[in-house]
Amino acid sequence: MSALATASSLWDLAPIGLDDLLERAALQTRVDRKYLLPLAEVDALLAELEAGTEVLDIDGVRVFTYETVYFDTPDLTSYLLTAYRRRRRFKVRTRTYVDSATCWLEVKIAGSRGSTVKHRAPHHRDHQATVGPGREFVDGVLAGFVEQASFVPTLVTRYRRCTLFVPATASRVTIDTDLSWHDRHHRLHLPDLAVVETKTSRAASTVDRRLWQRGHRPTRISKYATGLAALRTDLPDAPWRRVLRRHFTAVDRIELAGWPVC
Repeated sequence: MSALATASSLWDLAPIGLDDLLERAALQTRVDRKYLLPLAEVDALLAELEAGTEVLDIDGVRVFTYETVYFDTPDLTSYLLTAYRRRRRFKVRTRTYVDSATCWLEVKIAGSRGSTVKHRAPHHRDHQATVGPGREFVDGVLAGFVEQASFVPTLVTRYRRCTLFVPATASRVTIDTDLSWHDRHHRLHLPDLAVVETKTSRAASTVDRRLWQRGHRPTRISKYATGLAALRTDLPDAPWRRVLRRHFTAVDRIELAGWPVC
């Protein structure tokens, strides 16, 4: 069991069901702010949440395993657009909710004024390593971004997540722990690090302000781009260089058989 699942403060929060959470804070268009925290600080953050904060609870489970396969073109168009900070950025991925064995095909595109727009469609879990069955959906979302590209599985991430709902700002907060990445050849595991992400319609949430008070500022990190840069040191990495030097150093460079390794 993960350290997050046993955090006492997590179980002190009132529960919220998935349907209620999506109705009150779907936030498909949103502003994301990400923070990197030592795992040891997460319980203290949970204990300081404002009254009324709720936690996603499904059948008594509050921490869920996520597995994501990121797709890119053979020449890494998606990665390079992000590395060079181009305005018209995008990501293509399948996200599998391991506990419920459900899978979605998702396309995220950069919106206006720093926002992110996420499009998603149901996807069969057996097809999590291919966009083939959802290719028409992907092409429709990416019209004007990239035309008729070939997408191949490029990186797999796996982590444990809890999701919070903050009623005062109708915002969400996710806390990811037990983070791991792998490509065809290498694996990276950061068990002592947590990624906290606030998702708001625009203004900072009370959780953002609490993090600022504790000395944490938003960090430039992308699970896909930063993870791939950590595993492939030949790639341009300017946006994440400080994060990579501080946190992404213990790369376990072993040959992995099969693709993806789940």
